[in-house]
Amino acid sequence: MQSSLLSRSILLALSMVSAGGAIAADASTADTPDGGTHAAAPTQLDAMLVTGTRASNRTQFETLAPVDVFTKEDITSVDSTDLKDVLAQLVPSFVVQRLPMADGQVFVRPATLRGLSPDQTLVLVNGRRFHRSALLGNRGAQAADLAQIPTSAIKRIEVLRDGASAQYGSDAIAGVINIILEDSPGTEITAGYSQYAQGDGASRDFSARTGWALGDYGSLALFAESSNSDATSRTRQRPDAIAFQAAHPDLDVSNPVQRWGQPELESRRVGFNLKANASDTLEVYAFGLYSHSDGVSDFNWRNPDTTTGAYRTTSIFPGWDLRSIYPVGFSPQYGNVQNDLQLVGGLRGEITPKLRWDVSASYGRNAIDYSLDNAINASLGPDSPTSFDLGRLTQAETNANVDFNYEWDVAALAKPVNVAFGAEFRQEIYEVRAGDPASYAVGPGAAAGLEANANGAPGFSDPQAGKWDQRSHAAYVDMEVPLGERWSIGAAGRYEDFSSFGNTVDGKLSARFAITPDVALRGTFSTGFRAPTPAQLNTTSTTQGLDTRTLQIFTSGRLSPNDPLAQLLGAKPLTPEESRTASLGLTWRTDVGLSGSVDVYRIKLSDRFSQSASFAIPAGTPNPLGYTSVNYFTNDFDTTTSGVDVVGNYLRDLGAGRMTLTLAYNFNRTRVDNGSTSVATNETQRVLFEDRLPEHKGSFTGTWDVGAWSLMARVRYYGAWTDSTGNATGDIYQRFGDMTFLDLAAGYRINEHHSLRVGVDNVFDRYPDEATFQASRGLIYSRNAPYDTDGANVYAQNRLTF
Repeated sequence: MQSSLLSRSILLALSMVSAGGAIAADASTADTPDGGTHAAAPTQLDAMLVTGTRASNRTQFETLAPVDVFTKEDITSVDSTDLKDVLAQLVPSFVVQRLPMADGQVFVRPATLRGLSPDQTLVLVNGRRFHRSALLGNRGAQAADLAQIPTSAIKRIEVLRDGASAQYGSDAIAGVINIILEDSPGTEITAGYSQYAQGDGASRDFSARTGWALGDYGSLALFAESSNSDATSRTRQRPDAIAFQAAHPDLDVSNPVQRWGQPELESRRVGFNLKANASDTLEVYAFGLYSHSDGVSDFNWRNPDTTTGAYRTTSIFPGWDLRSIYPVGFSPQYGNVQNDLQLVGGLRGEITPKLRWDVSASYGRNAIDYSLDNAINASLGPDSPTSFDLGRLTQAETNANVDFNYEWDVAALAKPVNVAFGAEFRQEIYEVRAGDPASYAVGPGAAAGLEANANGAPGFSDPQAGKWDQRSHAAYVDMEVPLGERWSIGAAGRYEDFSSFGNTVDGKLSARFAITPDVALRGTFSTGFRAPTPAQLNTTSTTQGLDTRTLQIFTSGRLSPNDPLAQLLGAKPLTPEESRTASLGLTWRTDVGLSGSVDVYRIKLSDRFSQSASFAIPAGTPNPLGYTSVNYFTNDFDTTTSGVDVVGNYLRDLGAGRMTLTLAYNFNRTRVDNGSTSVATNETQRVLFEDRLPEHKGSFTGTWDVGAWSLMARVRYYGAWTDSTGNATGDIYQRFGDMTFLDLAAGYRINEHHSLRVGVDNVFDRYPDEATFQASRGLIYSRNAPYDTDGANVYAQNRLTF
């Protein structure tokens, strides 16, 4: 089934090639629906690029590696102010999960490109590195949080689908996402409202952007965006809650006792983008983004009849019973407050018309404050508060870059060789601030079996708190050589030295051959790396979960590799993940509006980063936090990821309007080659890395602009995937089948300043198979689904432009 779907997709792409002919790369004129004329839209591959190449005149068709370009119209066609959701619908190999009730990942959702780790994709804004989130997610990934970037501020997005560490440094293993901010004059104000068909999850969104041309000297754009989203719930009452209600008819047990769904979330984002000419050969530029968000999510319900670690009477606290506070149990409320800042400033100019330079500095900071309400530290008995400050995580990054670009005229070549070179300094600082002492205290009741720590999410303790940093220095050279009209080759090399582990050298070779002026082959081979972060090298954490079999709370500890207990269990110092990437592609364009590409790739990763298998605490070892098990970060295993990307685009006049058809498909398969995850003791890790995401993902989008109307239909396809319970021991697996969703939208331009848009995502209100192994917790649909499981979503937008 999978191979036939892959074959059909490739045959469709090849049929597009066979329909092609010669192309006029320049835009021509055509009649508009209102009888005027306009420049005919070029093919998708004629867009000018800045990502993946340092030459100033490269189009998408001419690049040596595959780059997707998404315009402002593409971005606004997706009803979401979360950039992750936008990219998940536009980029075939990009997957983002909702992860309800998954601690901090409810708010900082992991997003993957080509099935690799979230922190193996580099994020840039206006070509400058965007800082990481302070959160370490599942398996220890620490990635940039795209949700902090306002979608209304974006002019376009360029996605390089190729390894690029030799060009950009650490993290660019799966690819590079470059967000280009809006800089055009004019004002745009948008108000939107959406709600799920089940009547919850209402979202009220507002954005405003205004820009000015500063005479002949530059431009200034300002952005503001707000979003207020209600929670959703796709939950059934837990069986043990039903039994508890039956056993205690005098009590009023809420139904459901806990909520599985999206969190309640408020977000505010502002920013600016400035360019100013200081002289004919000198430009000053700066941009800044600030985001604040506040959200709340449910945790697992504590049953008074079975949660013996909290509901226990002891002689240590005479007369105290938690039932006096929570007679029907309690579901802790997990709070997350984020403040995110990115500031960049620089100068660029030219020494000669052939030699250009760029000097910049940037500062990025992400701080997350955690809180827990409606909870208890049972070991403190009556002295325990019910609300806790759990502490703060902070990631701060400082970058300084010096870049040069030289167009080198070589007598034997018709076009100049583009030579780029430069240097970078980067510092990362990670800080953990301890929470309230009560959030991690081991009170006197612990001796009688009452659980210590804030029940639901223990706070960061004084021993866990600290501040750590890492510095790196890098130098690179990047060349593109046009060998005549048909051949182009490229080579890049980068040397980088890190204070925490030493140096690394990476390279990249690229080539492109034009079979005809409109059909070309391209290929690359590169090595890459991802350096461990200060957070991964030094921090520890404590989490709690609910075993789906026993319905008992378990407490897991994740130790630093430097922790003596971790070293006793086999931990070793972390080293960089390393990659080797090879790709081969075919790209084409035609004069009938048909363009596209097919790219196959293979990514071999060694020393991949993960959490070790879980270990029981050795007998006789102090265990004051009551860990059920512990693990640690480690360079654990090697993998091979193979896949193919197929992109096709067709533009043509249809009746009185213009039609656009876009096919985007990705096949991606990862296999564990060797390492400790291959053995039965950590079968869960192997299954998750190989099968937790669909191998097939694709979309087919059609738009028709006619007169004042704009119509859109999009079909989204997700292949089968596997989930696990996440139990402390004895994981249970479930295979989920493929899913197809249909989205429809219609826009109407009332006048040149005012337009309306309405739409429905998941028109047929489709849901995946139920997660049978999670029924004991009231969960209906898997928390790890690679798509939204809340059903149909209806939305409306009102836009004013001046």
